[in-house]
Amino acid sequence: GVSFKTICSLDIHEASPRFSAITSDTGTIIGFKNIEQLSDHSVAENMEIFRELKKKYPSKVILASIMGQNEAEWEELSRLCAENGADAIELNFSCPNMAEGGLGSDIGQIPELVERFTASARKGTDIPVLAKLTPNVANMSPAAEAALRGGANGISAINTIKSITGVGLHTYVPEPAVHGMSAVGGYSGNAVKPIGLRFIQELGDNPALSGMHLSAMGGVESWEDALEYILLGGGSIQVTTAVMQYGYRIIEDLKSGLNLYLAEIGAGSIDEMRGQALENVSDTTDVLERDTVIYPKFNRDKCIGCGRCMISCSDGGHQAITLGEDRRPRLNGKKCVGCHLCVLVCPQRAVTPGRKRVKLR
Repeated sequence: GVSFKTICSLDIHEASPRFSAITSDTGTIIGFKNIEQLSDHSVAENMEIFRELKKKYPSKVILASIMGQNEAEWEELSRLCAENGADAIELNFSCPNMAEGGLGSDIGQIPELVERFTASARKGTDIPVLAKLTPNVANMSPAAEAALRGGANGISAINTIKSITGVGLHTYVPEPAVHGMSAVGGYSGNAVKPIGLRFIQELGDNPALSGMHLSAMGGVESWEDALEYILLGGGSIQVTTAVMQYGYRIIEDLKSGLNLYLAEIGAGSIDEMRGQALENVSDTTDVLERDTVIYPKFNRDKCIGCGRCMISCSDGGHQAITLGEDRRPRLNGKKCVGCHLCVLVCPQRAVTPGRKRVKLR
């Protein structure tokens, strides 16, 4: 199916340029910022597009996205979308670029407004309604529970995160620069996946939301990313930033990867995987076992003697690694605490978890 650009009654004119990014040394986009607002098509134009899409692809799901300025608009937009071919409606309570004037992410931070506007949209239709919530909060559950009280069938999360990706060192203007100015905008891409996973875990583990559909998104680029969201409770997956980078073909890669995984483990359906990781994660580290240490293991054949592990351990760890004359690491087991910083910094993946030992008291 397809999730649509948010429809509103406002006259939208976008800035140019309106994107910026954090990239790796090779140019791969790690995080992506946009200052884009909503659909620049009129409501009537969008309804015509819905009708044409439904005529051409009757078996495909159309997920409309709407944003109203008041209760009457939420109800009217909901009604129009349902009448013109939408199969479900997403209520955008979370766009960080529409916060001014009590729209977008401003609404998502106030549970009372989430409940009220969800109820208004619910009046306009009997098709499924999902509330799209903002990650620009410490706790998403109050807004999610408010959406449930308002009649929502599900939650979509996460929308983009308020951000500044960089500042011009000669112009002093943040990116993207629009005629000497910029704005705080929405951050997406693979960099936000840990935040998205955390919020889906929070919602998936909330008994008050039991049975509510969770449409998960945020940094999905591979079938593994999608599966991680499903394991934490996601019922459907949305992908936008990766499609902008790699095209629609990425969707087939996600589907085929998931199908191969299911066949490999002998699962009959993706539904069997939903929420399987929830019992293995806690909101606090206090419950974790603290009586053993897992030492790192060094693969001397893979090691190139760069010294990254030694530098990180020396300056950011517990000074447990030295380099021999052959520039291969030597571990001091009495100093090593098993933090695995060395495992993470090794560019050759020559350091892996090794033997486990009970801590000496």
